This record gives sequence, C-alpha cells and structure tokens, in this order.
Amino acid sequence: MEMRTSFHKSLREIQDEILAMGNIVSIALQQSIEALKNRDMDLARKIIADDPKINVKRFEIEEKCIKLIATQQPMASDLRIIIAILNITTEIERIGDYAGGNARVVLMIGNEPPLKPLIDIPRMADKTVDMLRRSLDAFINRDIEAARKISAEDDFVDQLYDQIFRELLTFMAEDPKTITRATRLIWTAHNLERAADRVTNICERVIFVVTGKMEEMGASKY
Repeated sequence: MEMRTSFHKSLREIQDEILAMGNIVSIALQQSIEALKNRDMDLARKIIADDPKINVKRFEIEEKCIKLIATQQPMASDLRIIIAILNITTEIERIGDYAGGNARVVLMIGNEPPLKPLIDIPRMADKTVDMLRRSLDAFINRDIEAARKISAEDDFVDQLYDQIFRELLTFMAEDPKTITRATRLIWTAHNLERAADRVTNICERVIFVVTGKMEEMGASKY
C-alpha cells in the first residue's frame, strides 16, 4: 500500500512537470509570433537560447518515468500513463522546436519591410497555443471528449494554413521580388500547422490512457 501511495505521488509530480513544460512551450510559440510582428530580434534570440532548456526538461521527465517503471512495477493502466507521458513530452519538445524555428525566421527577415499585415499567422498561433494548453488539461483530467473536440479543431488550423499558402503564392506570382519574404512566412505558417498536428498526437494519447487503444484522430502528415 505504501508503495502504491509513493507511486501515485511521483506520477502526480511528473504530470505537474508536463503542465509546466507545456506552459513554457506555449509561451515560446506565442512569443515567436510576437517577435515576427514586432521585428524583435532580442526576443527571437532569447527563444532560441531557451530551447535547450526545454530539451533538458524532456530528458528529466523521461528519466523519472524510467525510474518509476524500474522501481515501482506499475500495473497495466499505470504503465499506459507512463508510456503516454513519454510520448507527450516528445510532442511538447517538438512544438518547442517549431517555436525556435519561427524565431530563426525572424532573424532571417531582420528589418525587411513587411510583405503584408500579419493577420492569419497570429490567428494560427493563438489557436494552436489554445489547443496545446487544453490538450494537456484533457490528459490530466483523462477527458476523452475534450481530446476529440480539440483534435477536430486542427481542421481550422489547416484551413488557415491553406489560405496563407495560397495568398503568399499569389504574391510570388505577381512579383518575383517577394519570393524570399513570402517563403519565410510560409515556413512560419508551416511550423504552426505542424505544431497543431503534434497537439492532435497528444489527444490520441489521452484516448490511449483511458481506453488502452490507439485511435488515429487525423491524417498523418509525416
């Protein structure tokens, strides 16, 4: 009984760390778009410099999970939670990489004049960050219905990406001088679209924890 109490205490602590890691990445993703809008090079550099800290946090969580498996002999349902945590930390870390990628785009653009007002890219970022935060809440609460609803919202992000892509292609076709600037904005939008796909993967893990079954909740884009 004492071992089970210790196990669940350790598991709760790890889940709290996942929420903290998710919050750090959510902020980084949002800030990467703020840096783009404001041409804030210092903020972009900070996002890039902080990315290794996210990687370290992932490895720390993984080590704690491995220690739990090795020392606590978890039951099948508990083992599913640990496996899901290992996958979710990977997804969060990759979303952090996309934030870093956007920050690098900011440095590439530098002080170039904006190609167009940024409207849909910030909308993509806001939606993706919202989905990420809610997906982690769904995991903590084991909320299948919330996970399915969040996953379905990925279609909205995809639609925004397609809209941005078509609009920027039009710019490039009408004026080849805009190709470089337009391409960099496409990279940014693509990073956000992929981040939302990673959120869908987190939602799949929520289903797995509760049901023991993997349920694909969107077309694979890998």
